[in-house]
Amino acid sequence: MSAQATSRSTRKLTDLLDSRFMARLDGLDVASRKILQGKLQGERRSKRRGQSVEFADHRPYVRGDDLRFVDWNIYGRLEQLFMKLFMEEQDLTVHVLLDVSGSMATGEPTKDLAARRLAAALSYVSLVNNNRVTLSAFCDGLTGQMPNMRGRIYLPQMAEFLLSAEADGPSDFDKACRQATATRQGSGVMIVISDFLLKEGYENALRQLISRNYELYVVQMLSPQERSPEISGDLRLLDCEDYDVAEITLNAALMKSYKRTLAGFCNSLRDFCTARGARYLPAVSSDPVEKLVLNSLRRLGLLQ
Repeated sequence: MSAQATSRSTRKLTDLLDSRFMARLDGLDVASRKILQGKLQGERRSKRRGQSVEFADHRPYVRGDDLRFVDWNIYGRLEQLFMKLFMEEQDLTVHVLLDVSGSMATGEPTKDLAARRLAAALSYVSLVNNNRVTLSAFCDGLTGQMPNMRGRIYLPQMAEFLLSAEADGPSDFDKACRQATATRQGSGVMIVISDFLLKEGYENALRQLISRNYELYVVQMLSPQERSPEISGDLRLLDCEDYDVAEITLNAALMKSYKRTLAGFCNSLRDFCTARGARYLPAVSSDPVEKLVLNSLRRLGLLQ
């Protein structure tokens, strides 16, 4: 890659993540509460110190793999690249499922910008640690996917994918989850980033992910205006996805009812996840992505 091309890629990545923040991300990795068995064994470096690492097997080299673990003796004999595998290591696949439906384009700052920055940070951590990463965007089903990425070499493509993912159109979360699970490779960590403002509901879709043995994290991204609207009077509301219209008079009593309903909805999503072993994180689009990653997601156990 030329220096000019590298510069263009770097500028695109820094449109999503500040360079100082990326330096801090270099010290993190995705953690797993379960013993996850990927499609291949031996590719996830053990973080535990003071224990021996026993050689187990080989696998073919994949572009982006760490060259420190190439078996050069085999290359000298066969002129083919093979990676050394170790008993104390295992492959980890990280799936990021990003909502780009029309409702995500609302708010100030918009939910989709905050969600894309969070997806970029999680993908960055996973790629620099040589985990396998699948990044998917959905509205009415999957609208785009970058599957089976591994290594820093994919950082420019990851950034380009997220920067080009415009939020528009209706949502079909159930269809998106069916498509995402149909193409998965092995078990892994699944992170869903959405506002979950879905007319069809979220229950059936999340059950699909849980039943496929994903270690599931649910990030609900809302805007400050959704959390606490600063409007009143006679209003004509237009659904940004299916263009349904509702006319209301917003007074103090209705505002109180709205906030109570929203809190109940968020609590129901949290309880649904918790009861099934998934982790739930509420987020606001005005929160800095650094706070979400370095504080909230570390406390939740997703990152270490």
